Amino acid sequence: MRRTVLMGSTLLVLSALLGAACQGHSGTGVAGESAGRDVLRFTAIPDQTSTELEEKFQPLARFLSEELGVPVEYVPARDYQASVEMFKNGDVDLAWFGGLTGVQARHAVPGAAAIAQGASDPHYFSYFIANRDSGVEPGDDFPTAIAKLHFTFGSPSSTSGRLMPEYFIRQATGESPQEFFEHPVGFSGSHDKTAELVASGRYQAGVLNYRVYDRRVQEGTTDPEVVRVIWKTPTFADYNWTAHPGLRRFGDDFIERTQRALISIDDPALLSALPRESLIAASNDDFEGIREVAEQLNMLR
Repeated sequence: MRRTVLMGSTLLVLSALLGAACQGHSGTGVAGESAGRDVLRFTAIPDQTSTELEEKFQPLARFLSEELGVPVEYVPARDYQASVEMFKNGDVDLAWFGGLTGVQARHAVPGAAAIAQGASDPHYFSYFIANRDSGVEPGDDFPTAIAKLHFTFGSPSSTSGRLMPEYFIRQATGESPQEFFEHPVGFSGSHDKTAELVASGRYQAGVLNYRVYDRRVQEGTTDPEVVRVIWKTPTFADYNWTAHPGLRRFGDDFIERTQRALISIDDPALLSALPRESLIAASNDDFEGIREVAEQLNMLR
């Protein structure tokens, strides 16, 4: 009888241990959910090389963790829309969006708020660029001569590499890009790639944000004599940090604390991932113009 009791007790203990292990490893287990919700996760649109972004965002993650008193992780996004989907699904709590991806994310998540932007972001602009062999000369007016060229945008969801350039094309010509260009337009996927494709001659012209072009020229990775700026667009609002309402789980004032932490940053190393010289407060109203253009062009998904 003693042997039977011992065997029964052993089975009960093993059963309990197995049950706990299954619960701990399950994606829907309470323990797993609690652990995940204890971490603040943020992402960023991959408008630069993904490996470089991951390396640059790690110091920012450590800074925010120290300032806010919670674990903070950077989660890389595969592409622009992936960053929006992660935000919509609650997989990330905070995101460095472009103007368009920001309004798309906030449109999909009631209560989401733009909380910070670069000091230069209210007055952002793009460069239309062309290979020197294209024959298109720089000018102050929209370069209608690019209609005959092979042209590429950046990401389909980029504010400065697609949304606003398309808006300016329509404003200047009265036509959509599909109607205006003689050849099908391309989508490079990123600003850096646009510069590279135009330099190689695979595309004769393209559009990208001015910061990436200026950085590449400064670094020597783009030759301004080969890839020439042919037109500078009017200004528009662009990049922003957007907070998910789920951040309130860390405290009723946590979104405000996160905003204060971001705009307090004065270390160039922390800001280099964006890259920005400083951050200022932002609100959803700052991007109302972008929202209206996105709605007009059927890009507010």
